[in-house]
Amino acid sequence: MRKLLASLVITMGAVGAAQAQDDPQAAANAAAGKEKAMVCAACHGQEGISPTGAFPNLAGQQTSYTAKQIMDIRDGTRVVPEMAGQVDNFSDQDAWNVAKYFAGMTPALGQADPNEELVAKGRELYRAGSLSTGLPACAACHMQTGVGINSAVYPALSGQHPEYIISTLEDFSAGERSNDPNAIMRDIAAKMSKSDMQAVANYVLGLH
Repeated sequence: MRKLLASLVITMGAVGAAQAQDDPQAAANAAAGKEKAMVCAACHGQEGISPTGAFPNLAGQQTSYTAKQIMDIRDGTRVVPEMAGQVDNFSDQDAWNVAKYFAGMTPALGQADPNEELVAKGRELYRAGSLSTGLPACAACHMQTGVGINSAVYPALSGQHPEYIISTLEDFSAGERSNDPNAIMRDIAAKMSKSDMQAVANYVLGLH
């Protein structure tokens, strides 16, 4: 009986390891992620909500997106000077664990600037895009409530700092950030004016 139980334990362990290798997201462990994420709090906040617009909120972010960013930064595909060396020793599974930890946190709820013209422009661009400039609707990928799509690695935008949204769009537009699949965000951001970026950034701050 003991041999049978031992055999079952070994078999289950082997199956678990195989599953982790085949599907690291399914095997992601938020508890393990919490320990690894301790260093993140200085910039992204104890609750995953950054105290400054220079750094993004991570609370409630899609697991797939956060994991991809961690691995891209680690591998040099995305350059973030402020994160130099922070995730160099992360394995892929570490990235998924940390991402799951932040995904389980309560996302930020922001309050947009109530300026009617600014809100109207942001709403129009986010929901419908712009036919004249060929700008697609943000909602097509990020959803009407800004929650993103985990299976497609599209991030949540709801409640994100406007400063961070604007700087990210500017980086994509200038080609200074290039870890977007098929250059999708570089193409989109290049079609946006500064005022477009400001309007969308303000709108998503209060979107939920």
